[in-house]
Amino acid sequence: MKEIMIGNGAVARGLYEAGCDIISSYPGTPSTEITEFAAKYEDIYCEWAPNEKVAMEVAFGASLAGKRSCCAMKHVGLNVAADPLYTLSYTGVNGGMVICVADDPGMHSSQNEQDSRHHAIASKVPMLEPADSAESLLFAKEAFEISEKFDTPVILRMCTRIAHSQSIVETGERKEIAAKPYEKNPSKFIMMPGNAKKRHPFVEERTKRLSEFSEDCVFNKVEENGAELGIITSGTSYQYVKEVFGDKANILKLGMVNPLPVEIIKDFASKVKRVVVIEELDSIIETHCRNIGIEVEGKELFSCVGEFSQRTIAEAFGFEAKEFDKADSDIPIRPPVLCAGCPHRGIFYCLSKNKITVHGDIGCYTLGAQAPLTAMDSTLCMGASVSGIHGFNKALGKESEQKTVAVIGDSTFIHSGITGLINIAYNATNSTVIILDNSITGMTGHQQNPTTGYNLKGDPASKIDLETLCRAVGINRVTVVDPYNLKECEEAIKRELAVEEPSVIISRRPCVLLKYVKTKAPLTVNADKCKGCKKCMKLGCPAIRIQNKKANIDTTLCVGCDVCSQLCSFDAIESGDC
Repeated sequence: MKEIMIGNGAVARGLYEAGCDIISSYPGTPSTEITEFAAKYEDIYCEWAPNEKVAMEVAFGASLAGKRSCCAMKHVGLNVAADPLYTLSYTGVNGGMVICVADDPGMHSSQNEQDSRHHAIASKVPMLEPADSAESLLFAKEAFEISEKFDTPVILRMCTRIAHSQSIVETGERKEIAAKPYEKNPSKFIMMPGNAKKRHPFVEERTKRLSEFSEDCVFNKVEENGAELGIITSGTSYQYVKEVFGDKANILKLGMVNPLPVEIIKDFASKVKRVVVIEELDSIIETHCRNIGIEVEGKELFSCVGEFSQRTIAEAFGFEAKEFDKADSDIPIRPPVLCAGCPHRGIFYCLSKNKITVHGDIGCYTLGAQAPLTAMDSTLCMGASVSGIHGFNKALGKESEQKTVAVIGDSTFIHSGITGLINIAYNATNSTVIILDNSITGMTGHQQNPTTGYNLKGDPASKIDLETLCRAVGINRVTVVDPYNLKECEEAIKRELAVEEPSVIISRRPCVLLKYVKTKAPLTVNADKCKGCKKCMKLGCPAIRIQNKKANIDTTLCVGCDVCSQLCSFDAIESGDC
């Protein structure tokens, strides 16, 4: 049956049809929907793991038991999972194992735009890269066949455009795969030095066999159009090339991007006068071509920064690019902001007001860095706020301890913040950590996590008690505040910064966008009382604006959180019930 699917949905369908039994993932844009779609198939057990390292290790355990398994993550998540990945290359698999990773060229929702092909090359693990939804489904299925044939995990590389764009796929039936028997095999699966030394030659031999396989596999295709120009490309770039050139260039589309073929590239290059490599981010294919003696053009024409477009390709070749013009350039920029009624806003206002140095983390609360709050000084990676404040305070001592905090979300705290807090308690700095507990994993679209009390399916699950956990790792001072209460928040921040021991403040209120959250009637502004002082504008709430020199509240956005009224010295902001 033919259907239209987004790339991530097609990957999930491919996993289902391939007989995958277990998927463990951590949500991260643009990979999240793979696991969410897969969870709709009753034949697959799906879960959200605390982080990507755990997810990959769960998938390995399932593979070891003989079942086909998968884990999914975004590109920076693969960094977290790199520890098991590189050794998994040595152990190989029992049941097939697929690792789905989604890169984010252009950094639409990421702190960097690294190229995950480097991880495939360095770990010596094969990588497939689909160029549309149909290939996403096919490649996900074939990845399991490669995994079991070559005794290796296989990485399926998605990217933002392929993951979230839609195209036609043809679905099939699920293939029921009997579990492979588990047999104790210490030399293969116990990676102590003596065994690992024996497995390394296996990895090198496997790479040779995979290189031979890449020469005539279904993933690498030549489109012969009798042209003098030859273009070597893959993934999203292939789609841009096709839209610009159509059948006016010979095209080698590489679907297996590690290991890369040799003979097929040489043969392709021998039939054209000019060879151009078009690939987003780093020059992986270009460098490979030069290493095997092929003269190509690449990054002298195309940047290694950001994502491409049809216009990028056309202009690099000096073509008229009118048909690829962008939408009206006069459309105003709409930067992301904290939602109206966001529970994080009150905390950030208090931190900004008191000129507190803030070590930030990864999540929707990172938007607290935006004006007018500008309440953040650093953001590095998941959990870095908690570890970073410890180093910052160790370096500066009391000079910083009484005016510096770390902020981290509940999901991110579970992901990578706990160990940093243990370090604060163990190695003793008077560091104050604020856990922004909005009862969900927010920025990636409301996924459950171990603090919410529900699993991926929405079924009741064990719930971590953050207060008890913080005390268990050695933090004696744990305070819970309501971020809608500015006075309570400000007093707690000042009190905990003043004490000479580590402390945790838990700012607890559920995300206002959760379906079960009941909002209040929107607030209104009494124009007669409003003096136009603009103090309420310091919150950066999208529901508040200035009209005719007076504050005005958009009742279609306001959720009645009442934070703004606490700032008004003239009682001009009134309850909507008045």
